Amino acid sequence: MKPRKLKNNGSNGSFDPQVFLDTAGVARKVVEYRRHESIYSQGDAAETVMYIQKGDVKFSVVNGSGKEAVVAMFGPTDFFGEGCMAGQPLRMGTTTAVTPTTLLVIQKEELLRVLHAEHELSDQFIAYMLAHNIRVEEDLIDQLFNSSEKRLARTLLLLARYGQQEQPDRVLPRVSQETLASMVGTTRSRVNFFMNKFRKLGFIEYNGKIKVNKSLLTVVLHE
Repeated sequence: MKPRKLKNNGSNGSFDPQVFLDTAGVARKVVEYRRHESIYSQGDAAETVMYIQKGDVKFSVVNGSGKEAVVAMFGPTDFFGEGCMAGQPLRMGTTTAVTPTTLLVIQKEELLRVLHAEHELSDQFIAYMLAHNIRVEEDLIDQLFNSSEKRLARTLLLLARYGQQEQPDRVLPRVSQETLASMVGTTRSRVNFFMNKFRKLGFIEYNGKIKVNKSLLTVVLHE
C-alpha cells in the first residue's frame, strides 16, 4: 500500500501525537477509566500502547514485599506502555488512572505497521519517545534523591504541564492529598504541610481545586 501524504504538524515542525494518529490512520479503540481504576498490572502481557486523550495516569512498581514506588506520571498527549514495541513481553509495572481518564489503545502490531509505512513521521515519533523516556528517568531520579517537598512541587508542575506546552493547564483536576501523597511517595500529613506552605508563599492557590503559579518552579530549581 502506498503511504498517504501526511498533514503538516505545525509551523515549527514539532511532533503532534494526535495529528500523527489521525493522519496516519492508526486503528485504535477508545477506553475510559474511572479515578483509581487499574489500566494494566505488573506482569500482564504487553501487547498494546496507550495514548492519553484526557486524564492522568500513575506508573508504579511493587517489590516482593508489597512496597509500591511511583516511577512516573503521565498526562494528556503522553504515550505509555511502549515497551512492548521493543520486545518487552510483560508489563514491568502497574498503571492506574489518577483522575477520570480517556485512552486510545493501539495494538503494537498496528503501530509498528504504520511507523514502517509512514517514514516521514517515524523519525519524529522515535525522537518523541526518546524524550518521553528521558522524563521517566528524571522522575525516577526525583523519587530517589530529592526531598518530599521538591518532589511534591515537581509533581504539581508536571500535572500543570509546565514546560510541555505554551499555555500550561494552571488549574489542576481534582486531586486528593492522598493521591498526591501516593505520587510523591510520602504521607498525607507531609503533603498537607507543604501545600499550606506553598499557598502561604503564593506558589499555589488551593481551595478545592489547585491553581499552580509559575513561582513554584523556585522550589524545584533551588538547591
